[in-house]
Amino acid sequence: MSTIALDVVTPNGSVFTDDNCEIVILESTQGELGVMAGHVPTVTPLKIGSVKAKIDGQFEYLAITDGFAEIRGDKVTVLTQAAEFADDIDTDRALAARKRAEELLKRAHEEEIDEVRAELAFQRAINRLNIAQFK
Repeated sequence: MSTIALDVVTPNGSVFTDDNCEIVILESTQGELGVMAGHVPTVTPLKIGSVKAKIDGQFEYLAITDGFAEIRGDKVTVLTQAAEFADDIDTDRALAARKRAEELLKRAHEEEIDEVRAELAFQRAINRLNIAQFK
């Protein structure tokens, strides 16, 4: 079976690289996108979500913030502000972040709180909790 390389890059550098992915599944703003070797070249925006890579029959899961993916026939490069492996997610911290964001959203109409920023924090916390299930 042909494989495709994956490189997940944050401002701090590459956090995941593998040359032997069977499939890479991305959450684009247009929906889920499965990428295999030979895929048509594409650049797509990504939403807060996950990157799933099947390697040797097993999936690796990463929680990411929004970003972009550059897809070529032999490689997928994901550019994102932050990426975290399912095994590395601190669920207590993610639960606390979700609670803080929920409280901010409840008070957003009463006080001068940036509702968009609070909503994004909520989405990131939920995403991290969802991906942590794959530990």
